[in-house]
Amino acid sequence: MDFSVTILGSNSAAPAHNRNQTSQLVNIGKSSILVDCGEGAQIQLRKFGIKTGNLDYILISHLHGDHYLGLMGVISTFHLNKRSKPLTIYGPKGLDEIITIQLKYGNLKLNFPLHFVQTDPYHKTLIIDEKSFKIFSFPTKHRIACTGFIIREKPKPRNLVKDELLKHNIGIEAINTLKSGKNVLDPITHQVIYSLEKFTYPPLPERTYAYSADTIYDRDLINYFTGADLLYHESTFMEKEAERATETFHSTAAQAATIAKESGVKKLLLGHFSIRYKELDEMLIEAREIFPNAELSIEGKTFYIEEWL
Repeated sequence: MDFSVTILGSNSAAPAHNRNQTSQLVNIGKSSILVDCGEGAQIQLRKFGIKTGNLDYILISHLHGDHYLGLMGVISTFHLNKRSKPLTIYGPKGLDEIITIQLKYGNLKLNFPLHFVQTDPYHKTLIIDEKSFKIFSFPTKHRIACTGFIIREKPKPRNLVKDELLKHNIGIEAINTLKSGKNVLDPITHQVIYSLEKFTYPPLPERTYAYSADTIYDRDLINYFTGADLLYHESTFMEKEAERATETFHSTAAQAATIAKESGVKKLLLGHFSIRYKELDEMLIEAREIFPNAELSIEGKTFYIEEWL
């Protein structure tokens, strides 16, 4: 199953240096999820040739403009394109009012059902439960109510050893039992007829993407990120601006790398760059001195989780 993250925007407060404000598209299986929606998000979607037919969910971390001001444009374009399938937006208190007022005074009656779900800025919460994945929100420490998101695959069925199945002419019921992770037993003697060890391979591990959203350096976040395959952690500043980062409830690249290292994640994406930095190479160097498997969130680049597992 495909599990990837495409960077649409990687800047913080304003667009600059050919970088847009924060937005990402996560593809998992046949579903697409827009994570934050800074200004110009719909332009970036078109620029990178991204289709949105499978986009069912939009997750908004908080109500600073660089994370949601592109939302109305995306909604309007979906309407113009005659979208009919429902769209659900998860975000903080007040977001529904902001969008509803714009629709009201624009006299725009959408072609598709639009649903809002308010996120909890105080507790880790299961917000989406699909057949093949779950999404949780969790609180981060920022200047206003803010949540990050964890997208996690559900356990997969075991893989079958096809040669052994053909040799023993195993029926569908027995195959389904094996795939579910159980030995096939004789109904009378309860002895094992077909064992998991012989007839199946272990399932592939579930993959996890963790999105920090905006946050001050906070070691409590390690509890949410532990063991993630890919972690996006904001890195607004370099270490020489650490005091400024603390004042504005943001993080440095070195702090993001420290969180990644202590969380035991496999790969780190740096993002939410301050416009004071035209070039980002030094920021990446600072992070890699602590956590070598760090990358910059380059707009238009897609990170496939299976590439480093």
